[in-house]
Amino acid sequence: MTTQAGDYRRKVNAINRFILALSRAGLTFGPMQMLTVAGRRSGQPRTFPIAVLKLSTGRYIVQAFPRAAWVANVRAAETARLKKGFRTRTVRLVELPVEERPPVLREVVSTNGPSVGKRYVTTGLASSPTPDGVAAAAERIAVFRVEDV
Repeated sequence: MTTQAGDYRRKVNAINRFILALSRAGLTFGPMQMLTVAGRRSGQPRTFPIAVLKLSTGRYIVQAFPRAAWVANVRAAETARLKKGFRTRTVRLVELPVEERPPVLREVVSTNGPSVGKRYVTTGLASSPTPDGVAAAAERIAVFRVEDV
């Protein structure tokens, strides 16, 4: 991870701690929800602030950083919990095959503004912030469809 990406990651981690604290008080922010999933090694619940994106083909969670711990944990777990405010639901997160990710990634960048594409460049996952540039990085960006259990 480049220095710029590392600095960005540290800032996001600080913001995430703040969001977690507010979430415990029942406050919510836009698409942000708390994802709780068993740790892949410890089996202990791990909670991460995550954006659940409502797109034309369903609800998705998209990786924003390389080597994100939540991605590895979700891959190892059968189910997870999503909490928004005081409402919690059990979900299955189904990872899309690489060939199905580009249209979802294009829509994520197209519908959420240019800062989203730039974020993928800053974190080193994509080389171009355009919808097509982020879609071209599909092999490096995990995309999960959210399914209610």
